[in-house]
Amino acid sequence: MLFQFSFVVAIIVILIVALLANSVRILREYERGVVFQLGRFWAVKGPGLILLIPILQQMVRVDLRTVVHDVPKQDVISRDNVSVRVSAVLYFRVIDPERAIIQVANFFEATSQLAQTTLRSVLGKHELDEMLAAREKLNIDIQQVLDAQTDAWGIKVANVEIKHVDLDESMVRAIARQAEAERERRAKVIHAEGELQASEKLMQAAQVLAQQRGSMQLRYLQTLSTIAGDKSSTIVFPLPLELMGSLIDRARGAEG
Repeated sequence: MLFQFSFVVAIIVILIVALLANSVRILREYERGVVFQLGRFWAVKGPGLILLIPILQQMVRVDLRTVVHDVPKQDVISRDNVSVRVSAVLYFRVIDPERAIIQVANFFEATSQLAQTTLRSVLGKHELDEMLAAREKLNIDIQQVLDAQTDAWGIKVANVEIKHVDLDESMVRAIARQAEAERERRAKVIHAEGELQASEKLMQAAQVLAQQRGSMQLRYLQTLSTIAGDKSSTIVFPLPLELMGSLIDRARGAEG
């Protein structure tokens, strides 16, 4: 009889210890506990030591740290009908544990799927050049759309970064040809602008020389002096007609 009583007491003690162990929870600084009592939301607890009423209360842990999620590559058709594959990285965290558990079945999976569809939707409204050159603006647009839609789930999307925009080989070659043509166009424009500026300066120089008598002859002699520096060149020195006319007149006067 005593043995049976001791056995019953031992079982009761074991059950009490098990219930107490099941009722104690310890939450870290970055964790919160969403407590339900008889299936209904009761409170958000934590961090620290949490005591639950066995059987009557259950708790769901929620991590409040920022989650870094790689969005899988998505096939996107840009507004100018170019097919690309885009991957991104998503930074988000739970700011309202109650809504994150009650409003959506799996907030992580829901946010991931929403990020994929939003990435395709937003990038599809832009041309390829914008995807390659205006990533910061696109990142902000995607982040704002995601943040507005996940707010009802108690999720804060902090940042979205486009990682890669992959093109097929034919499109890469086409972009390379376009870039080469653009460089050639700029080179021609710069050369034409240089020719225009040079012609304007030459016209101004001609006007100055025309205003001063003898300036052209001095310039002519300066040019001859420069050419004479090259001893391998043969210089034919033409005389101005005015000088020839005066020499002929002097010769005729001497004969007379």
